[in-house]
Amino acid sequence: MKAAEPEAPSWQPDRLGEGFESLELPLADDDEGTVCATLVRYVPAVTAGPPAFLSALRNTVFRTLEWPATDGREPDGAARPGVVLYLHGWADYFLQSELARYVGAHGLHFYALDLRKYGRSLRDWQTPGYTTDLGIYDEDISAAIEAIKADVAGRTGLATDPGVHMLAHSLGGLIGALWADRHPAALETLILNAPWLELQGSSLIRNIAMHLVEPIARTDPRRPFRFPEMPGYWQSVSDQAHGEWFLDPQWRPTASFPIRAGWTRAVLAGHAAVERRLDIAAPVLVMLSDRTRIQAEWSEELMVADAVIDVEQTARRALGLGRRTSVFRYPRAIHDVFLSRREVRQEAYRDLVGWLSSHPG
Repeated sequence: MKAAEPEAPSWQPDRLGEGFESLELPLADDDEGTVCATLVRYVPAVTAGPPAFLSALRNTVFRTLEWPATDGREPDGAARPGVVLYLHGWADYFLQSELARYVGAHGLHFYALDLRKYGRSLRDWQTPGYTTDLGIYDEDISAAIEAIKADVAGRTGLATDPGVHMLAHSLGGLIGALWADRHPAALETLILNAPWLELQGSSLIRNIAMHLVEPIARTDPRRPFRFPEMPGYWQSVSDQAHGEWFLDPQWRPTASFPIRAGWTRAVLAGHAAVERRLDIAAPVLVMLSDRTRIQAEWSEELMVADAVIDVEQTARRALGLGRRTSVFRYPRAIHDVFLSRREVRQEAYRDLVGWLSSHPG
């Protein structure tokens, strides 16, 4: 008797709660064993019409967040469907549920991808976040886009492939920019939320760092480096410190993941590629704080500045990503603009959907 084939992964309830589901995407095994990525989708609840008290509550919430008062309907399927695909940063995972709801309420399908060895995709036997080549994530992104195409077709009944708008943060911004450069026809737009496009300091420091890292990366790529802990950004985000958001202690630890030689070489190579200039065909929007404040000790200033990247340097690098690049600056924003204080992130939400509406694809 022929053995039954294993069932394909299916959408499961996600930890973010109502409206969120996740799908495991099997990938090719690597030297640590089984590997997967995880796709998260936001599906607004469809209702025939909420009771009066829910309508009042909903309208209060929408007025607070300045969302359109929808009734949970699917995005309009009359035109080509639009999709936002979110990529997280280093030692990170997708947790921006408010962002997903806002985008979904404006007629776009929202998905997020936890890359291999991060967040929902991290397994006990894996080295968190580790790779020696940022190009490895091509497989993750390709699997996500194929799953999105199938899912949107099933939800809308349309055979037309959706237009994909990639929204990527920090290291995810570097990964997304390099991917978009290699896949010129794949995206309608690329939105980069505080992308990590250069090593903090300068290209000179990066070149010195590469010369120091290269021999170690060749002989002992998993060797961790010892750096001073910089928990300030975590403190500005976590609801266990000064922020608003729950951060899973394994998926987003206070002290980040260990920085390893092979991974460092891969990131520095990505920065060098950006310095040589990319040729991204899609329109690019870069969203940044208006100032940087990188320090070891906590202070209230870390609630109103980027504590991770040099925003002036990033703004300059952004102009070399493609022919159509816009840079939006947000006073009092932190490193993840969409995790900043309410008034800042509301402005960023409005700018995001407004910019997308002017670049529908």
